[in-house]
Amino acid sequence: MSSKHNNSLLVLALLTIDGLHFVFARALHDHLHPVTSAVYVLGTATLMMALFAANQRRFQLETFRRHFWFFLAIGGLVAIGTTINYTVVEYVDPGVASLLAQTSILFGVGFGVLWLRERLTRLQGIGAAVAIVGVGIITFQPGDFLRLGSVLVIGSAGFYAFHSAIVKRYGGDIEFVEFFLWRLVTTTGFLFLSAAYQGLLVLPTEPVAIGLLALTAIVDVMISRTLYYLSLRRLSISILSLTLTLSPLVAILWSLILFQTWPTPQGLLGGAAVLMGVGIVTAKRS
Repeated sequence: MSSKHNNSLLVLALLTIDGLHFVFARALHDHLHPVTSAVYVLGTATLMMALFAANQRRFQLETFRRHFWFFLAIGGLVAIGTTINYTVVEYVDPGVASLLAQTSILFGVGFGVLWLRERLTRLQGIGAAVAIVGVGIITFQPGDFLRLGSVLVIGSAGFYAFHSAIVKRYGGDIEFVEFFLWRLVTTTGFLFLSAAYQGLLVLPTEPVAIGLLALTAIVDVMISRTLYYLSLRRLSISILSLTLTLSPLVAILWSLILFQTWPTPQGLLGGAAVLMGVGIVTAKRS
């Protein structure tokens, strides 16, 4: 099987579940505080990964020590983004949140221009402007909650894009199992400290909540992020980002099935503009 075919299957698998992130967050929101959910989801995934790494003889403290600041940086960025995403579903339905999260691609382009000294063509500048207009359409709707939720999602997208840029530039040479293990450890560490400081380390008691936490840890962290980081290692950020613009369709479908929520016409219009602008920006780069 060719490398190109393998990459296509890898991205297709990622695309299938990537849009479920906000759906899981919305499902957990009915049972636990967002910060509590985040720390238990990441903590469960970290325990699973640690057991796997130990079994594979990949549990190397030296790797963490040698790349201490790298793991601290990406762990902190992901912890902030995860907390925001688990909180924001109180204000925005998962479909709209997933659409807004696509602005991470624009942040990625920005990091490329400012950090990697890449240059945007005139067409790419137009695409960025279209996407920004789309974000504005979604953001400036009646009601402070939706407006706040939109700003939070965009902020989270920026944090995650920055983390991806750091991983792409500095993490490619780290053995994958060790990389993923210590990324999870540092993220969980930050979330644990945040939850402890806020007095939110409450043990879940509902069987449904415990089941959701385990399912989210397996699907939304272990499987989804493994596919994401493997794709990030094999593909350019632009091509991967362009493919993932389709993930909101999955989120909208699941949101409709599970929560009977559908984005407003204004939300759909703004989301379409975001996807169109992102497509223009990344199409030329790919």
